[in-house]
Amino acid sequence: MDTENLALLADHLQKRNQIDAEIGEIIGRPMTAGHLGEWIASEVFGLERNKAANTKAIDGIFLTGALAGKTVNVKWYLKREGILDMSPSDDLDYYLVLTGPIASAGSSVLGTRPWRIDAVYLIDAKALHLDLLDRGRRVGVASSVRNAVWDSAEIFPRDNPALPLAADQRAALEKFAFEH
Repeated sequence: MDTENLALLADHLQKRNQIDAEIGEIIGRPMTAGHLGEWIASEVFGLERNKAANTKAIDGIFLTGALAGKTVNVKWYLKREGILDMSPSDDLDYYLVLTGPIASAGSSVLGTRPWRIDAVYLIDAKALHLDLLDRGRRVGVASSVRNAVWDSAEIFPRDNPALPLAADQRAALEKFAFEH
């Protein structure tokens, strides 16, 4: 038994639990990538989050700008591996996806998943669903999304007329683009 590393790990987890509790106080929900991503997105992009965290397919709506009133499902993936958890809901307008560094799908045995935002993507849900179905692909958990879709949907750090970012939005996102 490696008692030294067990003790070290227990100490680290105790510190992490404290930090997670503090983050939970800020975001008003338990600390998970999903809840934290939704909170960051609501602050940066002016979303109204659903009152219930378990609402199927839709996490909120855009409150301002060209997308005002449009529904959104927010995802935060600590690495962009080319997959997206999707819902076939007809009520969903957009996926807003925050990701860490680009990585190939595969084992995470030796890798880390840093808590950072390297890019943000705004994907038209209905168009993506149709594209997948037309190509004989499924819409669901861990659906594969072509690189061309990711590239055309990127709104940060690249500029995209689909959702132009104001200087304060860009600055806020840049705070999360740190190296680990």
